[in-house]
Amino acid sequence: MELHDVWFVLIAVLWTGYFFLEGFDFGIGVLTKLLARDRQERRVLINTIGPVWDGNEVWLLTAGGATFAAFPEWYATLFSGFYLPLLIILLCLIVRGVAFEYRAKRPEEKWQTNWEHAIFWTSLIPALLWGVAFGNIVRGVKIDADMEYVGNFADLLNPYALLGGLVTLSLFTFHGAVFAALKTVGDIRARARGMALKLGLVTAVLALGFLSWTQIDNGDGKSLVAMIIAVLALVGAIGAIAAGREGWSFALSGVTIAAAVAMLFLTLFPNVMPSSLNDAWNLTVTNASSSPYTLKIMTWCAGIATPVVMLYQGWTYWVFRKRIGTQHIAEAH
Repeated sequence: MELHDVWFVLIAVLWTGYFFLEGFDFGIGVLTKLLARDRQERRVLINTIGPVWDGNEVWLLTAGGATFAAFPEWYATLFSGFYLPLLIILLCLIVRGVAFEYRAKRPEEKWQTNWEHAIFWTSLIPALLWGVAFGNIVRGVKIDADMEYVGNFADLLNPYALLGGLVTLSLFTFHGAVFAALKTVGDIRARARGMALKLGLVTAVLALGFLSWTQIDNGDGKSLVAMIIAVLALVGAIGAIAAGREGWSFALSGVTIAAAVAMLFLTLFPNVMPSSLNDAWNLTVTNASSSPYTLKIMTWCAGIATPVVMLYQGWTYWVFRKRIGTQHIAEAH
């Protein structure tokens, strides 16, 4: 296996880690309006991700940086062609971080309510747009012979990509509801289970349609195996949450995300960004990659730094592993 193939796999792993971790982050943000009944319950939900949400975003930065260094042509075409949706995602992530930090800085009702609205919308919009973006990457976009995107924003809003956006939104919200059930106690835990069950059924229908469409258009035997794993894991996650086994459900919803991302990258390979105009203009792991020397240096750096980051992040989750409820929330001043 060549180094550019290795880095294609590593980038897929980074995106898997990001969607697994940030996925339930986004889901919790959406559930602050769908599940929480009052401000105290919203504080419970936000506190379940309070110690970890910023660490989860490191995976996005790493995935973007790895793409820039390992596949500069892919990075350039992707970020120029998808400039508007990626800018919207970036702005949402900025506002979302500020909202988490500033929501409780002042006691006024309007102040806190506005920041809570911001948390909801800046969680929902990226969860939707990531699916739209990856749907377009897999489907193929208008790339010319110079490796430049020549389409417009409207071209990205096609039925396949929009369905992908609905899948990521529903899947992340389901993932977040399971995480809420796993991390809370009392009435909010019971309602999170019920919400997760309903969301899981909706997600199953949308995901089956999107993954089947992907398999029919671009799939092969390997992607079919990944699709079957994703579907079975999602069914298992729904069954586990119905049985009150939140830990198993969360693990299986994570497997669903990992298998779905694997399927998308398997349908891509050896392309990294197909051209819908001419197959000869596809960006591939070969023509979009950096030099072998650059990839070699990156591999050494990643081999040293990645285990350290994963150990530290795992330790963080272990420290903040206990459940919380409304009884653990101090009265607001």
